[in-house]
Amino acid sequence: MTFDAPTFDALWADLEPVGRHPGTGGYRRFAWTREDAALREWFVGEAQRRELDVIPDRAGNLWAWWGDPDAYGPGLVVGSHLDSVPHGGAFDGPLGVVSALAALDALRARGWRPRSPLGIAMLSDEEGARFGVACAGSRIITGALDADRARSLTDADGTTMAEAMAAAGHDPGQVGPDKEALRRVGTFVELHVEQGKGLVDAREGEGSAVGVASSIWPHGRWRLDLRGRADHAGTTRLTDRDDPMLALAAVLATARTAAQRHAALATVGKLRVEPNGVNAIPSAVTAWLDARGPVERDVRSVVAEVAAAACTDPVEESWTPPTDFDTVLRDRIAALLCDAGGPAPVLPTGAGHDAGILSAAGVPTAMLFVRNPTGVSHSPHEHAESADCHRGVAALAGVMEELA
Repeated sequence: MTFDAPTFDALWADLEPVGRHPGTGGYRRFAWTREDAALREWFVGEAQRRELDVIPDRAGNLWAWWGDPDAYGPGLVVGSHLDSVPHGGAFDGPLGVVSALAALDALRARGWRPRSPLGIAMLSDEEGARFGVACAGSRIITGALDADRARSLTDADGTTMAEAMAAAGHDPGQVGPDKEALRRVGTFVELHVEQGKGLVDAREGEGSAVGVASSIWPHGRWRLDLRGRADHAGTTRLTDRDDPMLALAAVLATARTAAQRHAALATVGKLRVEPNGVNAIPSAVTAWLDARGPVERDVRSVVAEVAAAACTDPVEESWTPPTDFDTVLRDRIAALLCDAGGPAPVLPTGAGHDAGILSAAGVPTAMLFVRNPTGVSHSPHEHAESADCHRGVAALAGVMEELA
């Protein structure tokens, strides 16, 4: 499959400045913000230029359709998300949306028309960077995230998701499971930059530009509330202190050793300290633990050991069980992407995705990965070579031609 590379490059260049921090080069594209509004406007504009019908769902996800899925049955949907983690990279999410638009243009340039409706999705709040629950948009419409809980989630400034939605023009009263939106999706395929080095190491070190996901590891987020007593850093004897930072130190050390022991991963990447003064002993520390791994039992064991070290019961803010993608669809796509080296590599991932949420809800789902030469992700250093991005578009176009 060949395509017009400048089409992808122009789309990428147009989207690239939105939400970019001039100092770090990273992105701050949070849900229901000014940057999010600009991303939505960009997506709707590109969809309308292609004469696609854009339909929002009850969670604010956007679905751009070629053909009427209500009249002609469920169709194939491709796409991803546009939001980011704090100071995230350019590729995580946007690569899938831009590639979907470019692949559509390539197919149309050949005079191709789908046999069934074809959709391009921009899914909302995948990273959960603002309100703390990843894949919020897909979790809401599938019912995996309760509507009342979603509306009550708060950001660092105390703004609820309901308030943020209302300020952005989306009625929070509509939030909830959306069977109509899901009924339109016969198959979902998400292209994503790989968040690791599996494709770099594939095929006995020769590497591969594009691969196919086999599964997503079980993963979750837990909040640990560590309590102490505020006091003066210069006058309070060590023996008189009730310092929650000591409990935090135990959490950090245990998370690392427990993850190593159980062949899992554990990270404390977000903290809130009160009163957060250099010369004050904290009164409270809130820490968020991210844990994931190939085996659910091992992930749960890591969390249990961290909780015991902290002497507190962690609050589970999100949990995603192990997800195996549709094997028939996966193998079909891997064979379709066969090249001189054989079928496309098939590999698992520890990263969560909207594709996993939709798969768990019963939607036949697959994922394509584009090679990341360093494996770095959730960072301004996240990268994919232009040639590999173009190969990803060609691969996605071939999948669209085959499935739609």
